[in-house]
Amino acid sequence: MVVKEIEKGLTFDDVLLVPQKFSLHSRKEVSTETFFTKKIRLNIPIVSSAMDTVTESEMAITMARHGGIGVIHRFMSIERQVQEVQRVKRAENIIIEKPYVLPLKSTVGKAKELMENYGVGGLLVVDEEGKLKGLVTKRDILFEEDYEKPITEVMTPKERLVVSTRKITLEEAKEIFKKYKVEKLPLVDEEDKVVGLVTAKDIMIKSMYPNAARDQKGRLLVAAAIGIKEGYLDRAKALLDAGADALVIDVAHGHTDEVIRAVRKLKETFGDIQLVAGNVATPDGFEDLASAGADAVKVGIGPGAVCTTRIVTGVGVPQLTAILNCAEKSIEMDVPMIADGGIRNSGDLVKAIAAGASTVMIGSLLAGTDESPGATISRGGRKYKVYRGMASFYAMLARDLKEGKQIDFDLDAIVDYAYTSEGVEAYVPYRGSASELLRQLVSALRAGMSYCGARNIRELWSNAKFISLSEAGIKESYPHDVEVIE
Repeated sequence: MVVKEIEKGLTFDDVLLVPQKFSLHSRKEVSTETFFTKKIRLNIPIVSSAMDTVTESEMAITMARHGGIGVIHRFMSIERQVQEVQRVKRAENIIIEKPYVLPLKSTVGKAKELMENYGVGGLLVVDEEGKLKGLVTKRDILFEEDYEKPITEVMTPKERLVVSTRKITLEEAKEIFKKYKVEKLPLVDEEDKVVGLVTAKDIMIKSMYPNAARDQKGRLLVAAAIGIKEGYLDRAKALLDAGADALVIDVAHGHTDEVIRAVRKLKETFGDIQLVAGNVATPDGFEDLASAGADAVKVGIGPGAVCTTRIVTGVGVPQLTAILNCAEKSIEMDVPMIADGGIRNSGDLVKAIAAGASTVMIGSLLAGTDESPGATISRGGRKYKVYRGMASFYAMLARDLKEGKQIDFDLDAIVDYAYTSEGVEAYVPYRGSASELLRQLVSALRAGMSYCGARNIRELWSNAKFISLSEAGIKESYPHDVEVIE
């Protein structure tokens, strides 16, 4: 069949939103609450990408503290990904239900090793029955050079600790910290067995981030990416056991029988989990994944800054058109849409949400921040961070090596990687703190919503009126006829 009609596709620079009457007194009254999945509510509609130069635990913690969510990438061992999820879930707790412990017969060296591995500043010391015997912190072992010294010689014994029970309230814990000037409060049962831990740091941080995205236990929200190849169910189980609030099927082309089967299998195996699937760029793709059981669907084929799918394969849909086309299915099926890719500035964020997305997944903007795991480099007196597409040559090669695949480093093998890659490795400008970037994006989103007369995201969906631009109109939208002072 010969194609007779060609639909015109639009992306963010091709349109503007038409301003509308605003009825609130201040932009601060605008609500940015939204849903990441059917059941997971966020306070801001921003998600960090599941890429190895964007999201690990440090980024995910920052995202959740500001009301969004991070997706821990999958290009690492199951054990390490589990550890990254656990770091997020343990970053803030009113009560740490399963605190890290150290056997009573351990040494200083073992304590240092566990503190480094777990990323914590203290360990509860217990006997073989799990009874509390003491507490050791980094300060206790900071200058200890004898790694074989028994931990009992440096720890604070139980008799000198302030302890409480699992029934303690937040206000009671605050009073104890205030009265006794301690930083850690172990919780024990009637037999002195450890049942939890409260830290002054967690209480302080909780008050600093009142809009954080948290689960029912007060822990930060975090999602984790999985694939659909051999062993994906094992990875999924391990991540769910570690406390992941949602799983994200992270593949380039999500509208396939294989992905649909994986969605159904995950739902059958693990029951009422929150599952995101993608990526798609058409209403049919959205509907098929949602019908299979996906609790949210990622939309976007090829719009990312380091993605070359459209150039290599000739396939894709301009991102704004993809979002607009899938919006009706999202609302009709009550399944949130995640607009994935192509966000270069806050205006793009506003347009993506206005077009029907519940959240927006961001990579390149966040890749340049302190919290991203990408390497920092200096070029020409300016700082940059490494950012790469997960289908780029080096990312694919690194992934296969990490998975233990045998790689033949001959010319044919290297050429094969080069021809099948659909991404590039690049540098992005260093942008400082992700916290500051998120504040700027959310502030701009509120401003954009107020221009559209919207008090919340649902009103933005219904109020939004787009106008398409000519080349001259696009040029007029940017600073022009002046020399910009950086």
